[in-house]
Amino acid sequence: MLARSFNNFYRSSVAKQLINLPYKKLATKNQSIIVPTLNQCRHNSNEVSKDKLIVFDTTLRDGEQSPGVTLKTEEKLEIARHLSNLGVDVIEAGFPIASQGDFEAVARIAKEVGPLMTGREKIGKPVIIAGLSRATEKDIKRCYEAVAYAPLHRIHTFLATSDIHLKYKLKFDREECIRRAAAAVAYAKTLCDDVEFSSEDSGRSDKDFLCRVLEKVIEAGVTTLNIPDTVGYNNPEEYGALLKYLIKNTRGSDKVIWSTHCHNDLGLATANTLSGILNGARQVEVSINGIGERAGNTALEEVVMNVHTHPDFYPVYHTINTQQIYRTSNLVSSLSGMVVQPNKAIVGANAFLHESGIHQDGILKNKLTYEIIRPEEVGIFNINLVLGKLSGRNAFRSRLIELGFSDMSDDDVNIAFEKFKTLADTKKRITDYDIFALLSDQVSSGESQRFELQSIQVISGTHEMATATVKLMDKVQKKELVDASIGRGGPIMAAFGAIQRLVNRKIRLLNYEVRAVSEGMDALGKVMVKITDDVDYSEEGEAENVKKSTNAVFHGNGTDLDVVIASAKAYVNAINRMFEEEINAQTGKGRVISFKNRVANI
Repeated sequence: MLARSFNNFYRSSVAKQLINLPYKKLATKNQSIIVPTLNQCRHNSNEVSKDKLIVFDTTLRDGEQSPGVTLKTEEKLEIARHLSNLGVDVIEAGFPIASQGDFEAVARIAKEVGPLMTGREKIGKPVIIAGLSRATEKDIKRCYEAVAYAPLHRIHTFLATSDIHLKYKLKFDREECIRRAAAAVAYAKTLCDDVEFSSEDSGRSDKDFLCRVLEKVIEAGVTTLNIPDTVGYNNPEEYGALLKYLIKNTRGSDKVIWSTHCHNDLGLATANTLSGILNGARQVEVSINGIGERAGNTALEEVVMNVHTHPDFYPVYHTINTQQIYRTSNLVSSLSGMVVQPNKAIVGANAFLHESGIHQDGILKNKLTYEIIRPEEVGIFNINLVLGKLSGRNAFRSRLIELGFSDMSDDDVNIAFEKFKTLADTKKRITDYDIFALLSDQVSSGESQRFELQSIQVISGTHEMATATVKLMDKVQKKELVDASIGRGGPIMAAFGAIQRLVNRKIRLLNYEVRAVSEGMDALGKVMVKITDDVDYSEEGEAENVKKSTNAVFHGNGTDLDVVIASAKAYVNAINRMFEEEINAQTGKGRVISFKNRVANI
């Protein structure tokens, strides 16, 4: 039975996997966990042996490293809850050594999300909470201290193995690389039974040297070996051949789980990951919507639905609740500010739309003519229950639960309900998209926000220069701030100018996007912005406020029936993130980036 134990976790090999296993209790420093005494799991489906595919989600770690993405702790918690409900096996919650703020976020996820069983009843155990660390004792210990609160936890440590990284970045030789990798795993193993090692830039590493490194970390007790194509260099044939070679030529390869981690620089992340599965990998490292460094990571939804759609082709099965995919995608997109392209596979707005007359005719006769995936399989439903101004609190709460927000407190539900009723006074039909937009605004604008938009009045016309009067509440100074500005480029420019004057900060707008949340003239408008400090230069060319400029990018989002108000909300939201990060930096909670610009790049 899959649900045999609350705390058992999967370990795999190339040859076979067994599910019904004897268990032994393994003591750790502060708790006991249940692990299989064997390293195999087997699932029988139609008399064909299939391996369990472990889905390792890195949205909150690698995904947050997308340029311009900065998630607050409450936003990370909400995403983590949805990932747990989605059925992922491992959540990489962050990089605890990066800052005190990152450490606290990972620890809270371990405490609050780690024990959850909502939506995981068939899986039979909670999600594993993992943290990333470099191959140093200080990093590893800090990582363990953050994730140890979870019933199931993992230390994920990494070290580069390619000659180009060893020579130019790490500046030590191959023998030192082997020594440090083995020492890191050995130390991690004294703290935690579940240890993963990633050989950064595996795709450009010497295969035989890589075998030597991996043999040593296996001897040190590693349980999962991750083979990252860090720069997205490999093609599917190369990457699959690399996995196959490593598994065949590394001593002890049958004792560990082999994992993929592919980047999308050449648009091959999903193809490479699937090739890895066909060549022995039994864990995939993925992110929602494929967000991540540069061109992003492998998209969770693409890998899962490939396996789901081809059950007889891939030698694995998954335990993802596919009907939660679309709503999780929407949540991540909304909170991260990373808009999903309309033609994105599985979760794009156009993924299940048909405009060609021939296609429409086929769909009307039989949907299988042009749809290989039913929209309902990924959570896109035509909901018969329409909410409006006469809908009660119980109906609203029931809808929240169906949308995956089952853990909201009564106070949060009451706040959301009041916003819903306010919207319902103007908008006749409230859709799921509207509710998602309201909730994402609520999560993003928590109590920690310094500035709150009180009111805005705009005057604009065809031949008139736009003016905007804005009132903000400064919660730190506990007073209302009012100012006005003109905008030669229209009302939004005027509103942004007034807000800049109120917060006494020059800000550069890097990106501005607006879209309708749903259909109709009364649709909510959702605005997403990205901002950074605007550095003034004196006549001598010196940056006058260079000490204040961090080059950091902050995103914000806002939703309203009036797109000018939505724009002001988004702008204020981004500014609040900027001020919060500055305070965190002063108190030691800000992200300390010691590797130039990025936290970690596996």
